[in-house]
Amino acid sequence: MDNVFNRHGETAWCPGCGNFGLRTIMLKALAELGLKQEEVVFVSGIGQAAKAPQYYNTHYFNGLHGRSLPPATGILAANPNLKIIVESGDGDMYGEGGNHFLHSIRRNPNITVIVHNNMIYGLTKGQASPTTPIGMHTPIQVDGVFESPINPLAIAISMDASFVARGSVGEAERTKEIIKKAISHKGFSLVDVFQACVSFNKVNTHTWFRDHTYFIEENHNVKDRIAAFTRAIETDPMPLGIFYVNENKPVFEERLAPYRNSKEPLYKRNADISKIKELLAAKK
Repeated sequence: MDNVFNRHGETAWCPGCGNFGLRTIMLKALAELGLKQEEVVFVSGIGQAAKAPQYYNTHYFNGLHGRSLPPATGILAANPNLKIIVESGDGDMYGEGGNHFLHSIRRNPNITVIVHNNMIYGLTKGQASPTTPIGMHTPIQVDGVFESPINPLAIAISMDASFVARGSVGEAERTKEIIKKAISHKGFSLVDVFQACVSFNKVNTHTWFRDHTYFIEENHNVKDRIAAFTRAIETDPMPLGIFYVNENKPVFEERLAPYRNSKEPLYKRNADISKIKELLAAKK
């Protein structure tokens, strides 16, 4: 693939994994947006999806399981001029990272979150994730999953996340356009992307996602939060597309005290050590 964002080399994914398709979609989106390699930072936690940043020719940071959003927010605070993209799996983001997910929505940092949603834990060999449907049998849930799956889009819309969308690897072109809009949006952008785990989820396959999804009509009002929530709780078929956009929500980094009087990124400023010493002394 002739793309400056493509880091050549072997990948650690299973043949046929949906991660390959999403990686191709992302590479095309980055190129079409005209971004520069040095202005993009990918951040992830742990998991099969979390390996994705290693396969892009940009800056990247791999963190702990469920802990992609805290370092992403810190990087953004240090340099708001960067394009911060978090890639995470449904387990990493909605399970171990669930609380960070909720509070990042509250803060509304200018971060794009791409969730590889295959409804299973892949790296740890197939136990149920937060989005696994009721009744699925796994090596751990041998009698079938009995916990209700969470609905990340409904949660995000209920909390007034400023951009909420869903794509599917099987709908590559339209998902690419959704991701481009998410990256261009100012604020917290969630794009939940359906993709198949060919090794450990024999139910929610590429064909299953094709047959159980549809795209929201073009005349859907993305500013209507109630209408967006109504679509988000549909279960079969499940909608794809952009559900909700709030362009008027203040972003996290612009509300930080260091940026009230100056837009110069923190990493370019000289730290005044004396003020830090005064602060520490005052706490004694």
